[in-house]
Amino acid sequence: MTSTPHARSEPKAWDPLAALSSDRIALLKEYDVLLGQFNQRVNLISRETGKDRWTRHILHSLCLAWKPFPPGARVVDWGTGGGLPAIPLAIAFPDVRFLAVDAVGRKVMAVRAVIRRLELDNIEALQSRAEEFDETAQYSVSRATAPLSNLWDWHVRVADPIVDTSADCWAPGLVCLKGGDLTAEIGALQNRHPGVQVHCIPLADVVSIPEFVGKAIVTVTASAE
Repeated sequence: MTSTPHARSEPKAWDPLAALSSDRIALLKEYDVLLGQFNQRVNLISRETGKDRWTRHILHSLCLAWKPFPPGARVVDWGTGGGLPAIPLAIAFPDVRFLAVDAVGRKVMAVRAVIRRLELDNIEALQSRAEEFDETAQYSVSRATAPLSNLWDWHVRVADPIVDTSADCWAPGLVCLKGGDLTAEIGALQNRHPGVQVHCIPLADVVSIPEFVGKAIVTVTASAE
């Protein structure tokens, strides 16, 4: 039985792989190889960062496992590209359902092929524009796909009543990875959606990986009423 990643009391000591079983880590390594192979045919990730897929893409995606998603939850990944962060998260959380969405057909076909090769049964790749996506989810995730205001608009469109969550889970809403100065982006989001709750968690406070300095987990949740 696989275990579930969870937050630690000492964030810098947290290892994205520590709570994963050997078979889950083996799947992540297989995904790393497949991502490299498919990236030669379809532009799934940057060729420059693709040279260090394990750290810059897979471990980066797994930072969203710092807190768990509750069992039975549905999570949509906007602009999944090569299946990031959806596939690493689907491997880490086999009891959570992931919807990997992208508007580019060739990318979706590649992600579907990877999912088949990995024999993952808790993730589906879907071709759709975010504005037209018609399924529902309790959570949205993303890696630098769009501004926060757009991501939140898309989440609100599909937001479903929340499943039961424990205190250590992510609050329902948007959980994404961002980099750089987010002041203007957060300001634009709060102007468009007054009252939303925004929290930034620097990855330097979560993991000790030099490549992640200046990057953050950003969560957006609805205002408490």
